[in-house]
Amino acid sequence: MTEVILNFREQGEGKTVILIHGLFGSLVNLSLLATELGKMFRVVSVDLRNHGSSEHSQNMDLVSMAGDIAETMRYMGLGEAAIVGHSLGGKVGMQMALTFPGLVTSLVVADIAPVKYSSTRNPLLAGLQNLNKMSINSRNEADAVLSEYETDRSVRAFLLKNLAQDNSGQYRLRLNLPAIIENYNVKLTAAPLGGPSSCPVLFLKGQNSAYIQDKHHQEINRIFKRGRVRVINGVGHWLHVEKPKLFNQLVSEFLIHG
Repeated sequence: MTEVILNFREQGEGKTVILIHGLFGSLVNLSLLATELGKMFRVVSVDLRNHGSSEHSQNMDLVSMAGDIAETMRYMGLGEAAIVGHSLGGKVGMQMALTFPGLVTSLVVADIAPVKYSSTRNPLLAGLQNLNKMSINSRNEADAVLSEYETDRSVRAFLLKNLAQDNSGQYRLRLNLPAIIENYNVKLTAAPLGGPSSCPVLFLKGQNSAYIQDKHHQEINRIFKRGRVRVINGVGHWLHVEKPKLFNQLVSEFLIHG
């Protein structure tokens, strides 16, 4: 296992909270939460490996990605931190709590469970692959390409935050797509390893999302003895985007009061 020091951005003062984005994301995806928490905490937002401006690696198992967080904390001189993670970021956060329990004071997991998910074809991967092969001269052009694979404009806007102009002026994705594709059906759908854990954990479920189901509660309670599930009504998997005010409030209250 070779850990990497992740690209990060920090704001605020106080106890440390680390924010971890989901698959295809970057550290800007939880920026509204970072701004809110920055009023009370020292907030560190990171780019996972193969995302944003962090290093690339062919390996993307959860233990290695949790090791990246631990290594970045060591680099920053952080002895402990609370963690908030969405989707894949939530899985990495859970793995952190299980592998490095002394580093994690509390954990918020947004719309993902500590279970193995079935391997399914992800149309977004195909869309991003197609986008990566093309010469893209504008964000509107990229949006038109992705609209063939994803009808929700807000999801496309989220994905297109990965676009950056190269030296020739064309737009490229700041994602290591080959590595993500190679790892997607096995390592990125895997369950976190280890447990049980005594870490306080708040699972936030989007009411209209299938990522946390009733059948998952037994596994949540088995692994995280102090875990509880809260449902945000009227939202799907992108709960932090669909109801940011309520999402930020629930996260803040848990981090302050437990």
